[in-house]
Amino acid sequence: MIKYIISHTQLPEVSIKNTVELLNEACTIPFISRYRKERTGNLDEVQIGAIVRYKEQFEALKKRKTAILKALEEQAVLNSELKQKIEAAQDLTSLEDLYLPFKKGRKTKAETARKNGLEPLAKIIMGQNANDIESLAFKYIKDEVTSVEDALEGARHIIAEWINERTDVRNNIRYQLERFAMISTKVVKTKADDTSAALSTSENAQKFRDYFDWEEALSRIPSHRLLAILRAENEGVIKTKIEIDDDKALSKIEDRIIRSHNACSEQIQLAIKDAYKRLLFPSLSNEALQVAKAKADEAAISVFAKNLKQLLLGSPLGEKRILAIDPGFKSGCKVVCLDAQGGLLYNETIYPHPPKSDSAGAMKKISSLTEAYQIEAIAIGNGTASRETEAFIGKIHFKNNVQVFVVSEAGASIYSASKIAREEFPNYDVTVRGSVSIGRRLQDPLAELVKIDAKSIGVGQYQHDVDQTNLQKALDAVVENCVNAVGVNINTASKPLLSYVSGIGPKLAENIFGYRNEHGAFKSRNDIKKVPRLGGKAFEQGAAFLRIKEPKNPLDDSAVHPESYAIVETMAKDLGKNVSDLIGHTDLLLKIDLKKYGSDSVGLPTLQDIIKELEKPGLDVREQAKVFTFNQNIKTINDLKEGQLLPGIVNNITNFGCFVDVGIKESGLIHVSNLSDSFVKDVNEHVGLHQQVIVKVLEVDIPRKRIQLKLHK
Repeated sequence: MIKYIISHTQLPEVSIKNTVELLNEACTIPFISRYRKERTGNLDEVQIGAIVRYKEQFEALKKRKTAILKALEEQAVLNSELKQKIEAAQDLTSLEDLYLPFKKGRKTKAETARKNGLEPLAKIIMGQNANDIESLAFKYIKDEVTSVEDALEGARHIIAEWINERTDVRNNIRYQLERFAMISTKVVKTKADDTSAALSTSENAQKFRDYFDWEEALSRIPSHRLLAILRAENEGVIKTKIEIDDDKALSKIEDRIIRSHNACSEQIQLAIKDAYKRLLFPSLSNEALQVAKAKADEAAISVFAKNLKQLLLGSPLGEKRILAIDPGFKSGCKVVCLDAQGGLLYNETIYPHPPKSDSAGAMKKISSLTEAYQIEAIAIGNGTASRETEAFIGKIHFKNNVQVFVVSEAGASIYSASKIAREEFPNYDVTVRGSVSIGRRLQDPLAELVKIDAKSIGVGQYQHDVDQTNLQKALDAVVENCVNAVGVNINTASKPLLSYVSGIGPKLAENIFGYRNEHGAFKSRNDIKKVPRLGGKAFEQGAAFLRIKEPKNPLDDSAVHPESYAIVETMAKDLGKNVSDLIGHTDLLLKIDLKKYGSDSVGLPTLQDIIKELEKPGLDVREQAKVFTFNQNIKTINDLKEGQLLPGIVNNITNFGCFVDVGIKESGLIHVSNLSDSFVKDVNEHVGLHQQVIVKVLEVDIPRKRIQLKLHK
């Protein structure tokens, strides 16, 4: 396993070995990367994540080898050479190639030919020494084999299967597919007939018309384009085809197999064509497409994961009293007032917009609520009627300074109808829950967004087309890393937030939540040990990520692990101070000689982390939320003109560019070529999710509702 992981990661052997040991001890990635730096050689969470991935791959490969060896033993076909090849296989593809000739339960043309007694004839032909093949074939006419041609055809089916099972032949075609394959698409004929009418105006046609007649090298096709093509095919709009130079591929196979120029070689040539057309190319071209799809999935999942990380680590306003509005026209604007911890204090519906247009009454209500609940900020959802509601709020003169924020509603409806929302607010309907979610997102995006399935948040692309298991694992890892990077207030955290804390999980989160409700707030980290079923391992993994506000021991509200408290206490004692005296006092911390406090298990990386944490204990790694205002003259896509400069917010990032909200229903695209005058390798190097930017309008396609933008420096 260690060699396998080294070959894929190039990380130091000792780091991999120690990390694997920690993983086998049920340690989590956040815990290992933060608190076991000495053992891992200071690996970060990305490197540890790679070790986890290749460890799982190796274990899956090992499991498949065991299953194949057992199957071959049961068939009594396992010899020492085959066993050695199987044990040496480094990937599932080569392993399955070795197993291919022995797979049972396949009703093939070759199997039928064998039952008809034609394998000896096939062996004679493959020997390539016989000349009078027809006379030889005549001897095999019996029962189902009624003619010489029947006999030769059956023999060719057996030869075709042998050719199909040859690893060298399969690998050669794989190589050609990898290097030279072209993927082409054509609109489905029945759809093409409709193109002038229904199809040309349908949403699918608008989305996929670029691929009605398309060709590109499979090795160079960008991930987003391949996923779009495969989606179009799944929806029945187009047909795809994978092609290589068939003559060249056949010639390569012939060079490997044919060594004579007689009647045998003619039969083998026919068998090669049959093997290629019927067995090899369909199977291996599909495999090549699946490999390309897996790479496209990986790229799409990587983009989604980066976006999700930026979204979860979005700027929090913090513990402020919020008035949140879920805007609407006919159904009104749902208003809620929240306390500084996100608790619901009051809810109401106002109707400032048509058809009721009770602007005066709505203004009076907002003013009185703001004063009554000492509101510090207003959060407005960015859905229907958002701009109108923002303009309406802008007309109100508040007695105190009230900041106004527009907040993404993505996924709020998913949350409001979820089991979590019903448990939190059993006596309120979905509209109230949605408004609460909008307000809480302003207070703390991470704490609120963990309650929603990450796939519903709307920051990925083609998330429903990629491998769902791999996507879920990647997104869960992102959420876990973000939650633990920020830390969690154990006395206010929801069950979903607690469940992502290192070593906790859903069951212990439920127990923590229940214990807190029964016994009140946790006073210290030691109190956490009293939670039912929370043992020593879970405490070791999670305690440092759980924070106690205003604790007796100041370290309980820091990222210093309880196992290191004694070190901090010794440092303080050596300076003639209390632990609390060290907190935030850089002048005292600079006097500490870290070398005095090292040991076999605690090295310089851990000691440096402790000092850094003591300087600013519990520091939130996120920036604070900033107010942003759209151009008030832009209400719809029809208001856009080429050349305009507009403020906007980046609301999605892809491999081919980023999408920007300029305050209307449709987001505009800054294509990768319009992000910079120089070559752009990674979109994330130029923009971040929720970044406030100025953009220039390049093109407006109203029928297709597409907006092309350029990043304005």
